[in-house]
Amino acid sequence: MRYEEFTIEGRNAVLEAFRAGKTVDKLFVLDGCQDGPVKSITREARKQDTIINYVSKERLDNMSETGKHQGVIAYAAAYEYAEVEDILKIAEEKGEQPFIFLLDNIEDPHNLGAIIRTANLAGAHGVIIPKRRAAGLTATVVKTSAGALNYTPVAKVTNLGATIDELKEKGLWFVCADMGGEVMYNLDLKGPIGLVIGSEGEGVGRLVKEKCDFIASIPMKGDIDSLNASVAAGVLAYEIVRQRMGR
Repeated sequence: MRYEEFTIEGRNAVLEAFRAGKTVDKLFVLDGCQDGPVKSITREARKQDTIINYVSKERLDNMSETGKHQGVIAYAAAYEYAEVEDILKIAEEKGEQPFIFLLDNIEDPHNLGAIIRTANLAGAHGVIIPKRRAAGLTATVVKTSAGALNYTPVAKVTNLGATIDELKEKGLWFVCADMGGEVMYNLDLKGPIGLVIGSEGEGVGRLVKEKCDFIASIPMKGDIDSLNASVAAGVLAYEIVRQRMGR
């Protein structure tokens, strides 16, 4: 198993981590802060024998990666990356056809966190990210995912193209988001599917795009040329949800 160390910041994210049974080694709380949400967090911490340190605001500011710690920072043991097989197994256990997000060139941790959140709510079974040129599971990602990381597995692979080939052999087919594609409403997006999302700047890489069965575009009526990557992921994911529901 591979691990990536990180801190968890912000009241909701820290409380969610405790409640989901994550191993939290240390908790740092703003000295003198005794309101309800903080009490809930320290109560959970004591249940788990987590070390609690009361520290100054300056110390928390220095430790913070996001600048939005809300008086609480936890050092978690780590998030564990899933394997691609784990994601397929979840679909199988639920008796559903696989629905997986694959992210190419997503380097902004806010976008990554928001996409994991969307994947969870759209009922996707997991998210696959490449090792290179991609954000990892940092504190910002955890916070932006709003707790979704506790439930939606993220696998990290060496080569996205090779992973697509392996998944194709297991019956999945792939749609990627790109301006030049067919309007998404005209595509049949049912069945076992991988949704490939690239960054606003670079989009999906050429080699990955060539492996996709469909190129889907989102109708744009405005005066600028692209949606934020996490918004595009949400729009496409919910067209897939709509079609899966048979609407």
